[in-house]
Amino acid sequence: MAGRRRTKHRKLVDKIKEDQRVSSVPDEQNSAAADLPTELLERILSPLDLRNNIRAAAVCKSWQAVATSVRKSNRHPWLMICPKVGNSYDFYDPGQRETYSLDLPELKDSRICHAKDGWLLLSKARTRRIFFFSPYTLELIKLPKLQSVHEAIVFTAAPTSDNCIVFTVNHVNPMAVAVSTCRPGDDAWTTIIFENQLPFVSGICTKIVFSKGRFYCLSEPGWLGVYNTNNGIWAVLSVPPPKCTEYLPPDYWWKGKYMAEFNGDIFVVYTCGAVNPFVYKLDETKQVWVEMRSLGGMTFFANFLSSHVRVDLKGKMRDNVYFSKVLYYGKRCVTYSVDRDRYYPRKQLYDWGEEDPFQSVWIEPPEDA
Repeated sequence: MAGRRRTKHRKLVDKIKEDQRVSSVPDEQNSAAADLPTELLERILSPLDLRNNIRAAAVCKSWQAVATSVRKSNRHPWLMICPKVGNSYDFYDPGQRETYSLDLPELKDSRICHAKDGWLLLSKARTRRIFFFSPYTLELIKLPKLQSVHEAIVFTAAPTSDNCIVFTVNHVNPMAVAVSTCRPGDDAWTTIIFENQLPFVSGICTKIVFSKGRFYCLSEPGWLGVYNTNNGIWAVLSVPPPKCTEYLPPDYWWKGKYMAEFNGDIFVVYTCGAVNPFVYKLDETKQVWVEMRSLGGMTFFANFLSSHVRVDLKGKMRDNVYFSKVLYYGKRCVTYSVDRDRYYPRKQLYDWGEEDPFQSVWIEPPEDA
């Protein structure tokens, strides 16, 4: 009997010792991780994106301190609001909910066409002059006069970059469009007329984004035209318009539509005052728009003139669509949560098709913001 007890006692002691050895491994690993020099930890953690940085911060206290010190998040755009009278432009920071003002007499009698990389593309209706302007450095770069009446017009990169191309597509007839391109420093625009294999009606509400050497143009009815800058070919894709158009009345299908590019992917947001927004991603392989039930950590900044997509934003900005409307005396933007399928605030329905399309634009903040 005593022998059995001693045997059981030995087994119990051995089990406890083994459990202690197993449980001590994480402690040893954590101890080794904590003993890494700060300089080495900074080199290890600096390249991490926001999500992995947060995970690394959970290893131990020393990792948390270093991860926090090198933590990076992408910068979100600011909303530039044009004045109805005068030259004072407001710049609203949706992250801090603060507004700054700049007096920009250089923009008098000009209309904003597009914004990217901290630059504005503007036009003067009387002279048909088109020019770039940086509201932060006050630098101005002129372009040749565009003879044809331009409607939707965009550019690919800052005009100080070798990759900058200015692009516009204009309606000739239901089966033909005129594509015009220009680079800073050119003496004139290059215009080519293309015949469409499928109907494509372009206009002021056509949405245009640039991705991987191609301009994607979403027409008012929802058909997609593509201009390839590498070979100079224009084509209308056989991608049916997003299904949400079946919910929109015939006189509404051109309103409240936004388009953006991110990492080679094309996204659109369709809105209607009677229903919540629809978010779609282009599957070019299957030639179809796929509805997104979640933004997967992305943030969509929607605007008539220029929409943007960002990832790795701090706080509660992720997984939302930010619309270019500021409420409560400039304290808050109207947002829509895709995951929760609701507006914030949700006291009313928002008819984005009724907004002044040229009243505001999303633009990147200055480096020393």
